Amino acid sequence: MKEHPVAFIAFREFDNLGIGYMASVLSDAGYETCIIDFNEGEEKIIDTLKRVDPLLIGFSVIFQNYIGDFQNLIKFIKREGIKCHLTAGGHFASLRYESLFELMPELDSAVRFEGEYTLLELVKCIETGAEWKQVKGIAYKNKSKIIANPLRPLETDLDRFPFPLRSSLNEYAFGKKFSTILAGRGCVHDCSFCDIREFYRYPPGPNKRIRRPEMVVKEMEYLFHEKQCSVFLFQDDDFPLKTEQGSEWIIKFCRALKFKDLTGKIMWKINCRPDEIDNESFTMMKNHGLFLVFLGIEDGTDNGLKRLNKNLTAAKSLEGITILKKLEIGFDYGFMLFQPSSTFTSINENLDFLRQICGDGYTPVTFLKTLPYFETRVEKELAREGRLKGDPGFLDYDFLDKLLDRYYDFTTDCFIKWLRAPDGLVNISKWARNYFSVYSRFFDFHPDVRKFYSMINGIISESNLFLLDTMQELIPVFESERYDQEKNESFENYSKSIDQKHEDFKKQIHSTMTKLLLLARDHQYI
Repeated sequence: MKEHPVAFIAFREFDNLGIGYMASVLSDAGYETCIIDFNEGEEKIIDTLKRVDPLLIGFSVIFQNYIGDFQNLIKFIKREGIKCHLTAGGHFASLRYESLFELMPELDSAVRFEGEYTLLELVKCIETGAEWKQVKGIAYKNKSKIIANPLRPLETDLDRFPFPLRSSLNEYAFGKKFSTILAGRGCVHDCSFCDIREFYRYPPGPNKRIRRPEMVVKEMEYLFHEKQCSVFLFQDDDFPLKTEQGSEWIIKFCRALKFKDLTGKIMWKINCRPDEIDNESFTMMKNHGLFLVFLGIEDGTDNGLKRLNKNLTAAKSLEGITILKKLEIGFDYGFMLFQPSSTFTSINENLDFLRQICGDGYTPVTFLKTLPYFETRVEKELAREGRLKGDPGFLDYDFLDKLLDRYYDFTTDCFIKWLRAPDGLVNISKWARNYFSVYSRFFDFHPDVRKFYSMINGIISESNLFLLDTMQELIPVFESERYDQEKNESFENYSKSIDQKHEDFKKQIHSTMTKLLLLARDHQYI
């Protein structure tokens, strides 16, 4: 190994596969790597950097709302006397490199788009003293001028990369470890709110690339035997359910799982669109370990889906969800209840849609506001309309109806812990669901387990309906401007009632889960 390692600073709890792949490519070339958790804090990070004395530090700026935190950390690192090469990568560094250098002038370079080979060449140049400013795929500052070098082509054969390096695996449920994994890169769709397509559009090469199913299963086999991993969470934005060859990829994938004797020993989750779901394929996939699907639903109305360029209908979403429920495959989903063009009418229609899919407690109600991520069509449209506000990384907008701004602010304040907190009801509900999924997959399904599962579904159903009822009950209050006219006490009562319900529902779930865990302990599963 080389004398000085390459250090990465990233969010380790998100199992950053981009860093994992770059670290594995560097490792194959003889370089030691050190991945530091951004959440360790400045003092621990600087202690680690001074101890390892890195050749280069790479910052993984994958979440634009953390740009300010990265700014502060980089300034701190420079003040503490770290003099090695500083570079950054990720979507913001790739698509908005000029803004990156304005915000973080201490950086020496930015690695743009896929960084495996770019970073390897950059590290070799820095180690040997060669001219690093000629490396393809980087941008850098030359005095007051920002230079962007020609881009490196995308890797067409993703299986050329060694398996990504990973931190020690964490528990998913009942002692079963999980890992994230990729079957491919890129996305063939062009949704107006997403910059994935933009990220892969600029470099030469095909936007969408898929690994060979046999190689994906080989990686899963390695993780199963060497890392005791039983739960695999595919991170593909567009899992290869339907390719130019139809369902051939997923058929080969399931056959390979059976050939490697993994069927019945593992479980896995994918991301897909609701209109990609069919009974035959998903029955086969469930029989080979599929237990959870993340669906990009986003909107429950045809007009809203058209504005988002989803090329999808609300009926198709309902059809796909019906199949998943019939097959008893869990699902999470993305949903943008609040959008730049939202009205009280569209909010009400979308709440009705959420009632259709979540009223039975199969999955918790959750939703977001569409944010103007950089280089998306949403951002560009809002910029043209003069509606963007805030700073890079924190861009936002007001709704066209000022009364809707008040409704959004109030309901968000009331339900923020419920929807977003790590120990909020949505996350607690998913935690419970995960435990039941693992129990039903790997252990004898005791009759009491089915009873506990029904109890959890009932609690989630009641909580979902309370949230939806409250959201819809408040619409006419804000729409008619009674928010200003009524006494503040009435709105304080709403907030207190929501907080109380939130705690009550959480206690009910915890109480039921305690019974499940005691049952598992009695049967020596934990």
